[in-house]
Amino acid sequence: MPYTYKHPRPAVTVDCVIFGKSPDGPYLLLIQRKHPPYQSCWALPGGFLDLCEAPEAAAARELKEETGLSGIPLTQFHTFGAPDRDPREHIIAIAHYAIVDKKDHHPQAADDAAAVQWFPICKLPDLAFDHAEIIEMAKAHL
Repeated sequence: MPYTYKHPRPAVTVDCVIFGKSPDGPYLLLIQRKHPPYQSCWALPGGFLDLCEAPEAAAARELKEETGLSGIPLTQFHTFGAPDRDPREHIIAIAHYAIVDKKDHHPQAADDAAAVQWFPICKLPDLAFDHAEIIEMAKAHL
């Protein structure tokens, strides 16, 4: 169905904060971005909603496309909508989180991810966009 609006609209994305439990401490799953903006920077797995797609379905799809991980129950926890959070345009992100056993999940980079890696939560690299803020909010939410 075509849509025509008089006024511009923001785009909508999803981000996935995947915490990994491990005997040596908590970890966080990050991807290295393959494309601009923030090419080669580390970020949360995520991406744009497809037309007529629910945010929960988009989060699961993007997680699988970028990391190969599927079947992980994701919980929506916050919406991030600062107009300048993305240099491309006004993009609203709906954030989701999950806690998994790290030993049971072996991600592999695909789609828009050049690499994927588990990082100790206390030693995260510099992150793209406002992903450090999203991670802090997820930690506070837990």
